[in-house]
Amino acid sequence: MSKEPILLLFGKNVQKYRISQDLSQEKLAELAGVHRTYIGMIERAEKNITLCNIEKIAKALNIQIQELLQ
Repeated sequence: MSKEPILLLFGKNVQKYRISQDLSQEKLAELAGVHRTYIGMIERAEKNITLCNIEKIAKALNIQIQELLQ
């Protein structure tokens, strides 16, 4: 099954910002208040993330939500 382009883009951006801030998936998960495996699933485009969790991740990365969607 092919992955949705929006999920691929979002996951790639989460990973890019996480790595640029020298954060592990575990640390980002802790900052965002989500389970550690959830970040990996997002980065691999395996999860269709909710708006609430998009906001949590953006806040944990100190970026605007739209930066994760561009």
